[in-house]
Amino acid sequence: MRVLIADDHPLVRDALARTVRELDAHAEVLQAGDLDGLLRDALQSGADLAIVDLQMPGMNALAGLKRVREAVPTLPIVVASGQEDPATIRAVLAAGAMGFIPKSEKPEVLLAALRLVRMGATYVPPRLLDAVEATAAPNGAAAELTPRQLDVLRLLMRGEPNKVIARVLGLTEGTVKIHIAAILRTLQARNRTEAVVRARALGISDPA
Repeated sequence: MRVLIADDHPLVRDALARTVRELDAHAEVLQAGDLDGLLRDALQSGADLAIVDLQMPGMNALAGLKRVREAVPTLPIVVASGQEDPATIRAVLAAGAMGFIPKSEKPEVLLAALRLVRMGATYVPPRLLDAVEATAAPNGAAAELTPRQLDVLRLLMRGEPNKVIARVLGLTEGTVKIHIAAILRTLQARNRTEAVVRARALGISDPA
């Protein structure tokens, strides 16, 4: 397993690296201290997972996270942050992260979260989950979708299957599935049909 850890504090990176090696003693750990380093390593390393801080130099919080997601759409990202308010967590998940870990959590919590994310699940600390869901604001969800997610959503609204969406947008089917999962989270939809209904209610138009 190859894991990319991005944080501007070396001590934090080292602590996270030790935790990762508890998950996989043979894991290769790459470290970055700013957004440029994160983007470079994410594009070149073939990492299986990234653990990312929102407050690094150049990151500009969610804007940097969205840049990474657009650059490497298949890379599972877990955000480790000192901010743990529900609005931030919702925005992080909507931007394409697969998990959110407060830096105040114990290493065993991070281990559990990484295991879940590796299995394709999304992780939010249980103690914060109710608050995150309670602050959801679907009417503003359209603004949280990335341009590529909107492309995928509009083709969903036309009833196209994943294979066709992938061909039209020049993506792999795996990447399409990741975008659809992010769309469902952002729109708080349980399935594709519900996502289409909510998209139309938000005024998103399907392609002609």
